[in-house]
Amino acid sequence: MSSDVSDGPFARTIGTMNAVGTLWIAALMVGINADIVGRELFGAPIRGVTELVSLSIVGIVFLQLPHALYAGRLTRNDALLRRLGERHPALVQRLETAWALLGAALFGALAAAGSAPVAKALRIGEYVGALGDFTAPTWPIRALIVVGSAATAGSFLLALWRPPR
Repeated sequence: MSSDVSDGPFARTIGTMNAVGTLWIAALMVGINADIVGRELFGAPIRGVTELVSLSIVGIVFLQLPHALYAGRLTRNDALLRRLGERHPALVQRLETAWALLGAALFGALAAAGSAPVAKALRIGEYVGALGDFTAPTWPIRALIVVGSAATAGSFLLALWRPPR
């Protein structure tokens, strides 16, 4: 089955997720720099920057991972695959198929397993930070892990129908 899905709704969705992750990085840079300036010039750091950065790193990774995989920008050893493909193209095709199926299974399992922690975080009001100083709920990041994992599983499945980029 050979179909170009580069302009389909899935590609647009993960492209949007990637863009949100990029904007989030820019916002973090502004926040970190403002915290540094506030700390050094005024002796007044911005509360919660450390907690937000630690949560944000996880959220950004899961927002951008599906698009990185889909666009062929995930780290892999293309030199080895290329050399192997010169002599054993069928073996490389089987390796690519196994990679896609294993990745889809792994990220599908991660998405499925992640829904319970999202529900629990919502139910108990889980947060990071210190009461009276700064708190942030954890459920949005946990939800991004689920959504990003499901989208990454979808990117792996699409790789079965598309040649590697």
